[in-house]
Amino acid sequence: MNTIRVRVARKTVEALDICSYELVAVDGAPLPAFSAGSHIDVHMPGGLTRPYSLCNDPTETQRYRIGVLRDPASRGGSQAMHAAVNEGDVLEISPPKNHFALSQDASRSLLLAGGIGITPILAMAQTLAAQGAPLEMHYCSRTEERMAFRAEIAAAAFARDVHFHFDDGSSMQKLSLPDLLAEPQPGVHLYVCGPTGFMDAVLQTARGSGWPEDQLHYEFFSANVAPSADDASFEVKLARSGRVVRIAADQTVAKALALAGVDIPLSCEQGVCGTCLTKVLEGEPDHKDFYLTPEEQAANDQFTPCCSRSKSALLVLDL
Repeated sequence: MNTIRVRVARKTVEALDICSYELVAVDGAPLPAFSAGSHIDVHMPGGLTRPYSLCNDPTETQRYRIGVLRDPASRGGSQAMHAAVNEGDVLEISPPKNHFALSQDASRSLLLAGGIGITPILAMAQTLAAQGAPLEMHYCSRTEERMAFRAEIAAAAFARDVHFHFDDGSSMQKLSLPDLLAEPQPGVHLYVCGPTGFMDAVLQTARGSGWPEDQLHYEFFSANVAPSADDASFEVKLARSGRVVRIAADQTVAKALALAGVDIPLSCEQGVCGTCLTKVLEGEPDHKDFYLTPEEQAANDQFTPCCSRSKSALLVLDL
C-alpha cells in the first residue's frame, strides 16, 4: 500500500485532552489534494494504524492537520499519538480517502459536531463558506474547556452560522434535536460526526422525523462491535484462486484470512472507516458495520471483513 512520509511540523494543545498535529511532506513537496470529509490512516509507533479526519482548509497543499482526542477507553491509538508523537517526528500516512463527502446537490447544509467530531465538520464549513453555500453548524461539547478550535471558528468567515452548545451550560443554550430536525426539507442535507451516542441520537431523531436517507451523511469514529450468541463458523471462498478459508465463530474474517496469508488493508477494525470494504459475489453477509448505509447493506454486494460475518454457510469474495 502506498504511503507518504510526513514530518510533524507542529503539535498544539487545542483543548483539554485534544492535540492537533500539522503534517508536512518530508521532502517538502505538495501533499496530495483532499476534499472536505477526507481522512488519512496514520501509522504510528508500536505498529498501530488509525484513521484521523483532516480538519484544515482543503485548498491548502503544503500541510495536513488532524485533531486527536486522548481517550482512556481507546485501543491505544490516541494514547500513542499523545504520548509518543511529537514535533519533528516522521510518520507514514496513507493518501487521503473520503467516505464522508459533501453532497453536490445540497441547497443548504446542516452540520452537527459532537466533541472531536468537529474535525471533518470544520473542513466542511470552510469549504461551504468559500463556495458561498448556505450552512448552519451546531458544535456540542461536554464543557467549554473540551471544545477544540473554538477561537478559530469564532474568527472564521462562517462564524455567524455557528451555534455552540455545552452539556454543563444553561438549558437555554442546549441543542434540541427534535426542534432542529422536526421538518426535513428537500435539498437540505445533514452531516454529523462525533461520539457514537451523539450520532445515534441525531440519526434516530432525523429518521423519526422522516428525513430521507440520502439526505443523511455521517462518519463514526468508533463503534462497539460486540460478539453475538448467533455468531457461528462459516466459510469464505476467494473467487480469484478458488481457495476456501474457514472462519471460526470467535474469529473475524480479516484475522482468519491474515492467518491464511491473505492480507486485507485494515485501519479502524471496528467497521467505521471503510478501509477493508470488500466486494461480495455470492452469499448473504451479516452486517455489523457502521459504515454502509442501510440501503448499501441490503444490497449484500459488499461487506467489512474486520467485523461483519455471514448469514449463509459460504461467502464468495472478490479476492
